[in-house]
Amino acid sequence: MNAPHDPAAPPELFTWEFATDPYPAYAWLREHAPVHRTRLPSGVEAWLVTRYADARQALADQRLSKNPAHHAEPAHAKGKTGIPGERKAELMTHLLNIDPPDHTRLRRLVSKAFTPRRVAAFAPRVQELTDRLIDGFAAKGEADLIHEFAFPLPIHAICDMLGVPAEDQDDFRDWAGQMIRHGGGPRGGVARAVKRMRAYLVDLIHRKREGLGQGGDDDLISGLIRASDHGEHLTENEAAAMAFILLFAGFETTVNLIGNGTYALLRDDGQRTRLQRSLAAGERGLLETGVEELLRYDGPVELATWRFATEPLTLGGQRVEVGEPVLVVLAAADRDPERFDRPDTLDLARGDNQHLGYGHGIHYCLGAPLARLEGQTALATLLTRLPDLRLAVDPEELRWRGGLIMRGLRTLPVEFTPEAS
Repeated sequence: MNAPHDPAAPPELFTWEFATDPYPAYAWLREHAPVHRTRLPSGVEAWLVTRYADARQALADQRLSKNPAHHAEPAHAKGKTGIPGERKAELMTHLLNIDPPDHTRLRRLVSKAFTPRRVAAFAPRVQELTDRLIDGFAAKGEADLIHEFAFPLPIHAICDMLGVPAEDQDDFRDWAGQMIRHGGGPRGGVARAVKRMRAYLVDLIHRKREGLGQGGDDDLISGLIRASDHGEHLTENEAAAMAFILLFAGFETTVNLIGNGTYALLRDDGQRTRLQRSLAAGERGLLETGVEELLRYDGPVELATWRFATEPLTLGGQRVEVGEPVLVVLAAADRDPERFDRPDTLDLARGDNQHLGYGHGIHYCLGAPLARLEGQTALATLLTRLPDLRLAVDPEELRWRGGLIMRGLRTLPVEFTPEAS
């Protein structure tokens, strides 16, 4: 039996119990220590920011740099603040690790690929992928929605947008699987997967450069190459790092959005039924506000990526010194009762839902329109085609993936009435 928690003492963070339901601990921090210095499992010490107002300030504060070079790191912390393996693989120069003016330049190069118009044109392909994946298990009456649905859907979608040939996408799926297992795979597996992915991307960039202008190059990597060739000064490392982070950030967030969102709906019959009735009536309004609410309620990104103070500043009454890391806890901020009414209640029709699930400021998630499209398509199609979808295990049997930044289930076993073949 666990000893009862002393309400005067900080809760224990980063345990398996915490990973299952971190929200009570975050509520304690918001109330008692809204900007809290803690030692992370990696040994790195960082400030956790948990209140909405402080979080929004920190996400937009230019004194908090994204560049790991600003980390006043002791020897034991070196290289422990980013994606495992990205430093050795020379994949550091991407949007999550740089500041203006380089950030402005690189973001401008890829922003055209994620305009609402471009994403809307991609909608039929996302629907096709969604239906094909559901076809693969609909007649069985059971599935693991993470491995058979939530994981492959965004992988194939982002590979299509990047221009990864169909015959290579299974390799990408394998590497991506190793990258999101975190503590669940062999030691060093993430770094090896990152290294293989970099080698592949460099080779693909070379192949696409040679074939440019021969047709079939309306993809993101070809666009980066064209920009580079027209004087945008995109180095090979920058191009590879950009493709890498678009893939990495573009699939794991959506895996978790679909997985966490489906799980939340399976545990709330009233909200799920409400959405199914709305979809049956041909309405989309509740689906759109519902996905925003799922992003707020149990979103795919638990902590925003690393920031480092470039000058002393005060956050939530705490002084942050030069070089100290700051982690904004999006999951805590998005349940702040000072900002959201009944924050621990799932309400698919919630209005004024300015959640921080995709960040805020100049680092706001570039791929948010694509992720929203994939989330809406996946949930609407699942709930329409498999109307009696239900959990196949007790919720206490489910396990959440390890790792600091993302929040997602390892598996999501479900049952349903099989579709007639």
